[in-house]
Amino acid sequence: MTLGRLTAALRGRGHVVSIVRPRLRPRFSLAVAGETDTTWVPGAPMPGYRDVRLGWPATRRLDRAWAAHRPEAVYVATPGPLGWAAVRTARRRGIRLFSGYHTYFADYACYYGARWLARAIGAGLRAFHNRTLGTLVPSADLMGRLRAAGFENLTLLGRGVDCRLFSPERRDLVLRARWGAAGDELIAVYVGRIAAEKNVGLAIEAYRALKRAGLARQLVVVGDGPLREPLQRAHPDVLFCGAQTGPALAAHYASADVFLFPSETETFGNVVLEAMASGLAVVAYDYAAAGAHLRAGDSGVLVPRGAAGGFVSAAVEAAQTPATVARMRERARAAALALDWDAVVDGFEKFLSGRVTASARARRPRTGVRWVPPPPRRERTA
Repeated sequence: MTLGRLTAALRGRGHVVSIVRPRLRPRFSLAVAGETDTTWVPGAPMPGYRDVRLGWPATRRLDRAWAAHRPEAVYVATPGPLGWAAVRTARRRGIRLFSGYHTYFADYACYYGARWLARAIGAGLRAFHNRTLGTLVPSADLMGRLRAAGFENLTLLGRGVDCRLFSPERRDLVLRARWGAAGDELIAVYVGRIAAEKNVGLAIEAYRALKRAGLARQLVVVGDGPLREPLQRAHPDVLFCGAQTGPALAAHYASADVFLFPSETETFGNVVLEAMASGLAVVAYDYAAAGAHLRAGDSGVLVPRGAAGGFVSAAVEAAQTPATVARMRERARAAALALDWDAVVDGFEKFLSGRVTASARARRPRTGVRWVPPPPRRERTA
């Protein structure tokens, strides 16, 4: 969705933007729907996660395309086989080349039975990004981690949120009634991929604690992924609504009260901003978007990263006082109103044009560094 927003905004400012991407399953092709200048390349599902497709190398196709219409800059968003082909082709042709760090691929290995590969993947990512003129990172804590691992020429650029689409005004009493809520009964929601790295089981555990305390009526899970079916079978009382987009997604946010987001692998977490803009009290770990934009105890609930028990108890403690939830919802919305996409697009435009100030960059020698995978989970979750 971030790439779709940036692409549309650049085109709106008169830039010509072309996209090279593998063809996705139809329901995952929404971010840049309607694009007219797209090169489709073959791809294959990522092992263990069929909804994510990796593009095959397309070196000759890229070379022919860029020889006929030389781009001013190339931005590589995904460091897969297609991304490596783009890096090699752009470097050989002397085209200004940039990248973005969008996903913790090295950390994901720890959630899919390949922890032993994490350091090798991290080293490969460092080599990939350090071959570009600069790498965008969305949060300060991620920038610090990458610097420590030897990544060079890093530039911080956060994300924005559409506060017209995501708004408390989208609250739908009919939808709440369908969820079983009467009056002001508290509805908790999780929005995001339903996958191992998202730690959805902890959101369910927090909901169970809220329900035992008589504080919550329902948990609504919005999204899809490889764990949806097993979790839905194991928790038949939880509402799994599947993937939602546009106004329907906005209504699902705004019709809830508390947003439970226990993911430990976010590079940013756009859903946190969407929840804030929708006027939800957010319970999340203190890093990435939540750490950057929420004030603990004021506009949200922040928990030390990885403290599963603390996440559950903090959710219960906050929900015990309706006035506290109401205050957090109001102040989260106010904080989101300041997160304008135009400023993000300005920064992206400057980054690609080479006009980023030195203070926005960070550089660290790569000698003697290595990727350090995340520690083992400290507490088991549902």
